[in-house]
Formats: sequence, structure tokens, C-alpha cells
Amino acid sequence: MRIACTIGRIRVRGVSMPYEFVLYEKRGRIAHITINRPGSLNALHPAASREMGEAFREFRDDSAVRVAILTGAGDRAFCAGYDLKAASQRGDRAPAEDVPFGGITRGFECWKPIIAAVNGFALGGGLELVLASDLAIAADNAVFGLPEPRVGYVAVAGGVHRLVRQLPWKHAMGMLLTGRRMGAEEALRLGLVNEIVARPQLLPAAERWANLILECAPLSVQATKQMAIDGASLSVEQAIVRTYSVYEQAKSSPDFIEGPRAFAEKRKPDWVG
Repeated sequence: MRIACTIGRIRVRGVSMPYEFVLYEKRGRIAHITINRPGSLNALHPAASREMGEAFREFRDDSAVRVAILTGAGDRAFCAGYDLKAASQRGDRAPAEDVPFGGITRGFECWKPIIAAVNGFALGGGLELVLASDLAIAADNAVFGLPEPRVGYVAVAGGVHRLVRQLPWKHAMGMLLTGRRMGAEEALRLGLVNEIVARPQLLPAAERWANLILECAPLSVQATKQMAIDGASLSVEQAIVRTYSVYEQAKSSPDFIEGPRAFAEKRKPDWVG
């Protein structure tokens, strides 16, 4: 069943308002968030990042959706990073640090999975959005890079810190210190993306991954993400004994009983979350 609603709209203090730079669509249990600035290669300025923050908070707080797919409009770019043209017109000396880039690169806690569907350029802040996502599916035309040093900037929206945690150190430093780009095949080989598909199959592939997630108990998925992220900076022993809020919710959920019961009865579980 395909349910579409709230396309290109957000809710602020109970009032529905139109987006200007983002498209938001709910398809069943999956939220599609699309950066809608194709004429600027989906580069983001502060106003667009604010809207993305609103869209992702809408996704986080909506119990009807369980997975988000983030992509960019058009065929040329997922997101080309910070809008340097707009910044130069305003006379900005650096990217606006009071607004989290893309709404999710810092100060955003969400235990629902986010899948980046990357078409074309994912440069600068675009790659930082990929790094802030949980999974990444790349079209065969995807290009990744953090070119900030080449324009006098630094990848401060998590790029410096997340890349060295997600790639082997020397490869990460090679990208960071030179600003060089990598294609989809290299990104897959180094573990930056989960899968490469032909461009027309990008969203179907991302939805396939999303539907695999939806087969699992929603609170178990969210607890797993919370435990993986919050425990990453701890020793294994410390991470194991730590208390995790979503896991406590999962243990008290009917799904904790439904899963084993469905397995024993050889049927699909009916998750309630």
C-alpha cells in the first residue's frame, strides 16, 4: 500500500507551512526527504538547513514512519555542500555554524534509521550528510569528497571527525588533507556505502533496504542504533553494562513477546512498536 501525504510541508507549533527548499513525503512507513535545489546542485544555505532540521524532526516525532530516505532532486547531485555562491553574496567569512548543516550533522538525536540515497555529487556538506546517515546507497554516478581546504574552509559539520571513524585512517586522511574525490566503486570498497546501483534503481534500492528494516521490530531497531552509537566511545565491557533508554522501552513492549511467539508459530510477527 502506498500512502502519500504532507508533500513539501512542515508543521510548526501545530500550523502547517510550505517548504521552500525541501520535499517531504510519507510512503507507508517510509519518509522520503528530498533536498529540492537542483539548480544549485542541492547546495544548502542556512535557510535550507533549517528546513531540513524541521523535516527530520517531523520524521523523528511521527510514530507512523519508521525509516527515512534522504536524497537530492535532479540527476546531477545529492548535495554539493555549502552554497558558496549565496555565502559570497552575503559576505560570509565561513559557513554558518549556528545552524546544523542539513539539520542532522550535529545536535540531532534520532534513533530511527536514516538511509542516504546518493546520486551524483556528494561533496563537502553533502558527504557530511552521508556520514551522518546510518546506511548509504550510491548510484553509479556518485562522487564523494570533502574539498573544503581547497576553498579555505574546513569540514566542520562532522566531516573531519566522522570520516576518520568510518574509513581506514590513511584513506580518510588522504581525502581530508587533499580534498580529492572518490567514485562509487572506491566508496564501496572502503566501506563508505552499502551498495552501488544504476541511477534509475537508486530509490528502489534504498526502499528495498528500508523494507528490510521494517521487517524488524521497530524498538529493537532503534535500541540497536542507540546502543551502537552511544557505546562506540566506550570499551566493550562498559558498553555492555550501560543502560540504554530505548532498550528499556523495547523490553517492556509487546513486541518482546510477539517476536518469539511468531517464530514458534512459523508466521510473520505483527509489530506494534
